[in-house]
Amino acid sequence: MSQFILFADIAGDLAQTAKETAEKFGFDWAHFGAQVINFLIVAGVLTVFAYKPILKVLEERKQRIADSLANAEKIKVELARTEAARQEVLNQTNLQANKLIEEARAAAARVQEQETQKAIAAAEQIIAKAREAAAQDHARMMAELKREVGRLVVETTAKVTGKILTVEDQQRLAEETNRQLAA
Repeated sequence: MSQFILFADIAGDLAQTAKETAEKFGFDWAHFGAQVINFLIVAGVLTVFAYKPILKVLEERKQRIADSLANAEKIKVELARTEAARQEVLNQTNLQANKLIEEARAAAARVQEQETQKAIAAAEQIIAKAREAAAQDHARMMAELKREVGRLVVETTAKVTGKILTVEDQQRLAEETNRQLAA
Protein backbone atom coordinates (compact mmCIF):
# COMPACT_ATOMS: atom_id res chain seq x y z
CA MET A 1 0.00 0.00 0.00
CA SER A 2 2.80 2.28 0.59
CA GLN A 3 3.63 1.83 -3.05
CA PHE A 4 0.25 3.14 -4.04
CA ILE A 5 0.72 6.17 -1.92
CA LEU A 6 4.13 6.66 -3.38
CA PHE A 7 2.73 6.36 -6.91
CA ALA A 8 -0.14 8.70 -6.09
CA ASP A 9 2.25 11.24 -4.67
CA ILE A 10 4.49 10.98 -7.77
CA ALA A 11 1.44 11.25 -10.01
CA GLY A 12 0.25 14.34 -8.17
CA ASP A 13 3.66 15.94 -8.52
CA LEU A 14 3.76 15.11 -12.23
CA ALA A 15 0.30 16.53 -12.77
CA GLN A 16 1.29 19.73 -10.99
CA THR A 17 4.49 19.98 -13.02
CA ALA A 18 2.58 19.34 -16.25
CA LYS A 19 0.04 22.01 -15.34
CA GLU A 20 2.75 24.55 -14.61
CA THR A 21 4.58 23.69 -17.86
CA ALA A 22 1.34 23.98 -19.84
CA GLU A 23 0.65 27.42 -18.35
CA LYS A 24 4.20 28.56 -19.19
CA PHE A 25 3.71 27.59 -22.83
CA GLY A 26 0.23 29.09 -23.03
CA PHE A 27 -1.81 25.92 -23.17
CA ASP A 28 -5.54 26.54 -23.12
CA TRP A 29 -8.03 23.71 -22.71
CA ALA A 30 -10.79 25.47 -24.59
CA HIS A 31 -8.64 26.11 -27.65
CA PHE A 32 -7.22 22.59 -27.45
CA GLY A 33 -10.73 21.10 -27.41
CA ALA A 34 -11.78 23.30 -30.36
CA GLN A 35 -8.70 22.22 -32.30
CA VAL A 36 -9.38 18.56 -31.57
CA ILE A 37 -12.99 18.98 -32.79
CA ASN A 38 -11.75 20.85 -35.92
CA PHE A 39 -9.18 18.12 -36.54
CA LEU A 40 -11.83 15.39 -36.21
CA ILE A 41 -14.18 17.28 -38.58
CA VAL A 42 -11.37 17.77 -41.19
CA ALA A 43 -10.27 14.15 -40.74
CA GLY A 44 -13.88 12.98 -41.19
CA VAL A 45 -14.38 15.14 -44.30
CA LEU A 46 -11.05 13.98 -45.77
CA THR A 47 -11.93 10.38 -44.98
CA VAL A 48 -15.31 10.61 -46.66
CA PHE A 49 -14.38 12.81 -49.65
CA ALA A 50 -10.71 11.99 -50.23
CA TYR A 51 -9.45 8.88 -48.50
CA LYS A 52 -12.33 6.53 -49.36
CA PRO A 53 -12.54 7.65 -53.03
CA ILE A 54 -8.77 7.28 -53.34
CA LEU A 55 -8.98 3.81 -51.78
CA LYS A 56 -11.85 2.99 -54.12
CA VAL A 57 -9.83 4.18 -57.16
CA LEU A 58 -6.81 2.22 -55.95
CA GLU A 59 -8.93 -0.90 -55.47
CA GLU A 60 -10.44 -0.49 -58.96
CA ARG A 61 -6.97 -0.02 -60.38
CA LYS A 62 -5.75 -3.08 -58.51
CA GLN A 63 -8.70 -5.04 -59.90
CA ARG A 64 -8.03 -3.79 -63.45
CA ILE A 65 -4.38 -4.77 -63.11
CA ALA A 66 -5.41 -8.21 -61.85
CA ASP A 67 -7.89 -8.53 -64.74
CA SER A 68 -5.23 -7.38 -67.19
CA LEU A 69 -2.79 -9.95 -65.85
CA ALA A 70 -5.45 -12.63 -66.09
CA ASN A 71 -6.28 -11.51 -69.63
CA ALA A 72 -2.58 -11.47 -70.47
CA GLU A 73 -2.30 -15.03 -69.22
CA LYS A 74 -5.38 -16.02 -71.23
CA ILE A 75 -3.89 -14.31 -74.27
CA LYS A 76 -0.61 -16.18 -73.75
CA VAL A 77 -2.48 -19.47 -73.54
CA GLU A 78 -4.56 -18.58 -76.60
CA LEU A 79 -1.45 -17.48 -78.47
CA ALA A 80 0.29 -20.73 -77.60
CA ARG A 81 -2.75 -22.69 -78.76
CA THR A 82 -2.98 -20.65 -81.96
CA GLU A 83 0.75 -21.12 -82.57
CA ALA A 84 0.39 -24.86 -82.08
CA ALA A 85 -2.58 -24.91 -84.49
CA ARG A 86 -0.63 -22.82 -87.00
CA GLN A 87 2.34 -25.18 -86.72
CA GLU A 88 0.03 -28.16 -87.21
CA VAL A 89 -1.49 -26.53 -90.31
CA LEU A 90 2.01 -25.82 -91.64
CA ASN A 91 3.05 -29.42 -91.03
CA GLN A 92 -0.05 -30.73 -92.79
CA THR A 93 0.53 -28.32 -95.67
CA ASN A 94 4.15 -29.43 -95.95
CA LEU A 95 3.05 -33.08 -95.96
CA GLN A 96 0.48 -32.38 -98.66
CA ALA A 97 3.02 -30.41 -100.68
CA ASN A 98 5.54 -33.25 -100.41
CA LYS A 99 2.85 -35.72 -101.43
CA LEU A 100 1.92 -33.56 -104.44
CA ILE A 101 5.58 -33.26 -105.40
CA GLU A 102 6.03 -37.03 -105.21
CA GLU A 103 2.87 -37.56 -107.26
CA ALA A 104 4.11 -35.03 -109.83
CA ARG A 105 7.48 -36.80 -109.99
CA ALA A 106 5.77 -40.15 -110.44
CA ALA A 107 3.51 -38.72 -113.15
CA ALA A 108 6.53 -37.13 -114.84
CA ALA A 109 8.34 -40.47 -114.72
CA ARG A 110 5.30 -42.21 -116.25
CA VAL A 111 5.02 -39.56 -118.97
CA GLN A 112 8.75 -39.77 -119.62
CA GLU A 113 8.53 -43.56 -119.89
CA GLN A 114 5.54 -43.29 -122.25
CA GLU A 115 7.30 -40.70 -124.38
CA THR A 116 10.46 -42.83 -124.40
CA GLN A 117 8.43 -45.82 -125.55
CA LYS A 118 6.76 -43.68 -128.23
CA ALA A 119 10.15 -42.39 -129.36
CA ILE A 120 11.56 -45.92 -129.48
CA ALA A 121 8.54 -47.11 -131.46
CA ALA A 122 8.85 -44.13 -133.82
CA ALA A 123 12.58 -44.80 -134.25
CA GLU A 124 11.89 -48.47 -134.96
CA GLN A 125 9.26 -47.45 -137.52
CA ILE A 126 11.72 -45.07 -139.15
CA ILE A 127 14.39 -47.78 -139.23
CA ALA A 128 11.89 -50.30 -140.64
CA LYS A 129 10.80 -47.80 -143.28
CA ALA A 130 14.42 -47.01 -144.10
CA ARG A 131 15.23 -50.72 -144.43
CA GLU A 132 12.14 -51.21 -146.57
CA ALA A 133 13.08 -48.23 -148.72
CA ALA A 134 16.65 -49.53 -148.96
CA ALA A 135 15.35 -52.98 -149.91
CA GLN A 136 13.06 -51.44 -152.54
CA ASP A 137 15.93 -49.34 -153.87
CA HIS A 138 18.13 -52.41 -153.91
CA ALA A 139 15.45 -54.43 -155.71
CA ARG A 140 14.88 -51.61 -158.18
CA MET A 141 18.59 -51.24 -158.79
CA MET A 142 18.96 -54.99 -159.22
CA ALA A 143 16.10 -55.02 -161.70
CA GLU A 144 17.69 -52.13 -163.60
CA LEU A 145 21.04 -53.87 -163.41
CA LYS A 146 19.52 -57.09 -164.77
CA ARG A 147 17.88 -55.24 -167.62
CA GLU A 148 21.06 -53.36 -168.39
CA VAL A 149 23.23 -56.48 -168.17
CA GLY A 150 20.73 -58.39 -170.30
CA ARG A 151 20.77 -55.59 -172.88
CA LEU A 152 24.55 -55.49 -172.85
CA VAL A 153 24.77 -59.29 -173.22
CA VAL A 154 22.35 -59.19 -176.14
CA GLU A 155 24.28 -56.35 -177.79
CA THR A 156 27.60 -58.06 -177.19
CA THR A 157 26.35 -61.39 -178.45
CA ALA A 158 24.89 -59.75 -181.52
CA LYS A 159 28.18 -58.01 -182.28
CA VAL A 160 30.22 -61.17 -181.63
CA THR A 161 28.03 -63.49 -183.69
CA GLY A 162 27.42 -60.89 -186.29
CA LYS A 163 23.80 -61.64 -186.67
CA ILE A 164 20.65 -60.06 -185.41
CA LEU A 165 19.05 -61.97 -182.60
CA THR A 166 15.39 -62.62 -182.52
CA VAL A 167 13.17 -61.56 -179.69
CA GLU A 168 13.11 -65.10 -178.40
CA ASP A 169 16.92 -65.33 -178.44
CA GLN A 170 17.17 -62.01 -176.62
CA GLN A 171 14.69 -63.16 -174.01
CA ARG A 172 16.48 -66.48 -173.49
CA LEU A 173 19.87 -64.76 -173.09
CA ALA A 174 18.38 -62.23 -170.63
CA GLU A 175 16.88 -65.02 -168.54
CA GLU A 176 20.15 -66.94 -168.44
CA THR A 177 22.04 -63.84 -167.43
CA ASN A 178 19.51 -63.12 -164.70
CA ARG A 179 19.83 -66.63 -163.33
CA GLN A 180 23.58 -66.37 -163.25
CA LEU A 181 23.45 -62.96 -161.55
CA ALA A 182 20.94 -64.23 -159.01
CA ALA A 183 23.20 -67.17 -158.20
